[in-house]
Amino acid sequence: MLIYLKRNLLAVLYIAVVFSACKKSSSDEPTTPPESNKKGIQLATDAKFGTVLTDKDGKTLYFFASDAAGTPTCIGGCETTWPLYFSADASTDLNLNKAEVGEVTRADGRKQSTYRGYPLYYFANDVTKGDIKGDGVGGIWFVAKPDYSLMLANAQLTANNINYTSTYAVGDGKTIYLTDSKGRTLYAFAPDKNGVNTYTKSATQEGIWPVYESEVLNVPSAVAKADVSVITVATINKKQLTYKGWPLYYWVSDLKRGDNNGIVIGKGPGLTWPVLQLNATVAPAP
Repeated sequence: MLIYLKRNLLAVLYIAVVFSACKKSSSDEPTTPPESNKKGIQLATDAKFGTVLTDKDGKTLYFFASDAAGTPTCIGGCETTWPLYFSADASTDLNLNKAEVGEVTRADGRKQSTYRGYPLYYFANDVTKGDIKGDGVGGIWFVAKPDYSLMLANAQLTANNINYTSTYAVGDGKTIYLTDSKGRTLYAFAPDKNGVNTYTKSATQEGIWPVYESEVLNVPSAVAKADVSVITVATINKKQLTYKGWPLYYWVSDLKRGDNNGIVIGKGPGLTWPVLQLNATVAPAP
């Protein structure tokens, strides 16, 4: 009888140890934090816009096309409608790419959170969690998303310290044009045809005017997604994004976001390398 009791006692102890180990193991697995424990930028799903960025309480965040260079330009009275967003807390959202999160110091010394280099803002008319009333305002404010293929810049064209208008005449005035998802300027090559890259003959040309490689993911609401496509550049075996049939390129000497120095390359009777403006005409048929 004593031997029988000892055997049963050992069995009970073994089960207890195994249960305790399993419980500890399962608690080590990452889980989504409770609503009250969320910190930093979060991802939310919207029926119209898909995945969007929000603060920890679910309030929508926005990008400003005038901030393409990464410097906040919404100041003074603008902030009444578009208050800045800042959080010193690291995001607790396990699905957010933390490497894309940053911050910038504004001219007045305040800090502002950024995503992909874009300063983040609220919209004053968004009253409750999930509201997205600010997208498309003025054609230059867009809901912040982690998966744009393209973005828009609303900025002064400047090359060699000379300002140009949207018609490329010398002068001041902002132009709305396409950038990649991190604010780098995109260009068209004037001789190209609809869906046909006529410039890139080899890696040599690719090294000067690199093609913009991207899949068609999402675009700002001011851009018709049907106008965006992908072609294959056989000479370098790369995919290239197009807008209205125009293949999209970078200029190798644009060293940072917001630069648009390429507009003066080949400038003569006709502009060889224009930035691709939102209102561009459809590329001519091959």
